[in-house]
Amino acid sequence: MTDKHRVALGAIFTECNQFGGEPIDLSWFERYELRRGREVLAAEDGVVGGILSVLAARDVEVAPLLFASTCPGGPLTRDCYDPLKEELLTRLNEALPVDGILMPLHGAAAVEGGVDLEGDLLAAVRAVVGDAVPIVATLDLHAHISAQMMRAADGLVAWETYPHRDAFSTGERGARLLCDTLAGACKPAMAMAKVPVLTGAIHGSTEDDDPFAQVMALAKAGEQRDGILSTSAILVHPYLDFAGMGSGGLVIADGDFAKAEALARELATAYWERRFALEPELYAPEDAVRAGLAVQGGPVVLVEAADCCGGGAAGDSVAALTALLQVELDGPALVPLVDARAAAACHHAGVGAEVELELGHGHDPRWGQPIVVRGQVLRLSDGRFRYRGGIWEGIEGQMGPAAVLALGQIQVLLASHPTYEWDNEQFAALGMDAAQARFIVAKNPMNYRLAFGPMAQAVFVLDTPGPTPATVRHLPFVRRARPFFPLDSDMALEMEVLRAEAR
Repeated sequence: MTDKHRVALGAIFTECNQFGGEPIDLSWFERYELRRGREVLAAEDGVVGGILSVLAARDVEVAPLLFASTCPGGPLTRDCYDPLKEELLTRLNEALPVDGILMPLHGAAAVEGGVDLEGDLLAAVRAVVGDAVPIVATLDLHAHISAQMMRAADGLVAWETYPHRDAFSTGERGARLLCDTLAGACKPAMAMAKVPVLTGAIHGSTEDDDPFAQVMALAKAGEQRDGILSTSAILVHPYLDFAGMGSGGLVIADGDFAKAEALARELATAYWERRFALEPELYAPEDAVRAGLAVQGGPVVLVEAADCCGGGAAGDSVAALTALLQVELDGPALVPLVDARAAAACHHAGVGAEVELELGHGHDPRWGQPIVVRGQVLRLSDGRFRYRGGIWEGIEGQMGPAAVLALGQIQVLLASHPTYEWDNEQFAALGMDAAQARFIVAKNPMNYRLAFGPMAQAVFVLDTPGPTPATVRHLPFVRRARPFFPLDSDMALEMEVLRAEAR
């Protein structure tokens, strides 16, 4: 006999948008990360790498299941989710008995038909292992913490940084919590307090003096209190449409639900008090370009947040590009665009060819009309690049067949597939020099700071159509009932508290 603990490890990880974007099918995971069985043990970076490092140090036997991760998009199709879920549960049944479960999830994923992916998957795993086996999951700090998730998990531990620099260390934190629980060193008692605040990520940094950074600092200070095992500040992903969505504080105390709830309420109140500061100032694209031309030098960053692939949008909007085409530029402008048909046409024509193309809104046509342009093919690529950090550090990204199309001073990066933006990897892979640009269109509400912040002479956040807008005021929520901020700015404070099951 041995007293070595045996822990199962597996999850399905992505972020979804229920207002737009393309549905996620199995090919999306195949382009990013799809590890089965012992392949899971080969992960060295990211949240799985962090988990494995702690389990190895604690001499825990790992039962690897399945880990599937991919770039955000629309909801998963049933033909994608059902087989992945079934495979994970089959591998779990085959691995039994286990002493604990670790699940590196995102927290803001959805399946077509309005299914809360994380809640559904956690509940299914709980049904297999029963109440006696502790389950700990790691999450993005943009998670939607549902009642189903709270019922199924013993511990939920969220990332502490945005831009997301701490996937590895969050994996470590989650694994330590589970190992300490198995060793009898602690007994997690978890509570989540939410306020009805749904805001974008423009002011959601944890590194500057953004309002969310202030809440996160309060959360981490609370972690130093006696009997507190973990704190998480949650800025909910606002492009889901689930009942009960909200932002606030997630706290795990050692055996004391009342203590966890009290601190969670403090954090949720601090979040509520900063709700107005979380809403950004926005500019019409034409106004932003005009103001940018008055700025000395460059680059001037135009943040087209509403078309963020990292939030589930298709990346096919031409709103910022159209505004740039209307003026005479005095230097290069770099614009990313997901348009598989245009990229294919460039590959067919070849480098140096003059082409006339219809650009934009071919992947998710709900948000605008395509434009017709004439330009020259500058470069072609297979669209492969490697992430230099963040969630998928070291993982190969695949834009699919890609091209650089010159429209006068404007260089358009045409990709076939949406990819998460981290640190300018996509432009760099196509030989596009951001440092020499007059304008840069960035389709991410936060990571543009990481990629272009040190060199930017000015930044303008654009007010454009799309499923990931900088403010959610005009999104057609159905399941998330009103009142909630910012749609209802004069509402009184309402707070919902969820507690995990006492086991």
